[in-house]
Amino acid sequence: MNPSGPGFRCAAASLLRDESVLGTATHVRTWLLLEHVGPWGDKALRDARLPDGLGAELQRRAAEHKAKILLIRRFSSTPDGDGLRVFAAYADPARPRLEAGRLSDPREVLDVDLGSLRAGGSSGLTAYDGSVFCVCTNGRHDACCAERGRPVAKALDSAHPEETWEVSHVGGDRFAANMVVLPHGLYYGRLDPVAAISVAGSHLSGQLDLDHLRGRSSQPMAVQAAEIFLRRELGETREDAVVLVGRTAGGAAFDVAGATYDVQVRTVRDTTARLTCKAGRDNPVPAHELVSVSRRS
Repeated sequence: MNPSGPGFRCAAASLLRDESVLGTATHVRTWLLLEHVGPWGDKALRDARLPDGLGAELQRRAAEHKAKILLIRRFSSTPDGDGLRVFAAYADPARPRLEAGRLSDPREVLDVDLGSLRAGGSSGLTAYDGSVFCVCTNGRHDACCAERGRPVAKALDSAHPEETWEVSHVGGDRFAANMVVLPHGLYYGRLDPVAAISVAGSHLSGQLDLDHLRGRSSQPMAVQAAEIFLRRELGETREDAVVLVGRTAGGAAFDVAGATYDVQVRTVRDTTARLTCKAGRDNPVPAHELVSVSRRS
């Protein structure tokens, strides 16, 4: 494959250079999902056929509230019942929250109060006791997202139709197929249909899949990596068993069953590569290395 040619695929190149998915989740806590059956285009909020001005206002609010705002649709690309489904999530590290509702007009999404949600209140939607499996399938943004994401979305839609949604760009195209589990903000990458079913089942039983886990969006990337390194060291996969208690220089401290562990990590950028299918040049590839794990006496 010519690395600069039209057949270049960032996900295949990432796999060939044995790039780790660990500590690569986008750092974001506030989420807003709006149903739109498509097409989405390259930049979904800008290019999708939304009412005039809505996409620009949603982009502005995403910046204002440090939020990720995604368009969503069922795998069938048909409306999910009457009205448009909307979800608002806050990926709090300790108490993640998810709310949902239905809109009669897409402009009503502007009534969702992301500021209140971030401050610990309600967005104005109804509390939702469940999970949402967000599978990135936006091929107009990156070919790998559709080629690898659509089979995963199909498999999950068959196994977990209520929880599963196709979504626009979540970040990390080279780790396709990507899935974000809300409200926890758990990023999983390099999924195929079989792995996706396993990850979903593990999540619903309160477990994490450490082989595919990219990290928690609620934390910076180095802290994400520190948690995963510690979990691998201890063989701890229970979602709520590892609790961040503080950040340290070069790492983080976690509580596990009453014991405190200090994890030191180092982030290096020793290699460069094209990080997306459309990238016109190489960029540094961040990687996290474990320095040490120590238990406080």
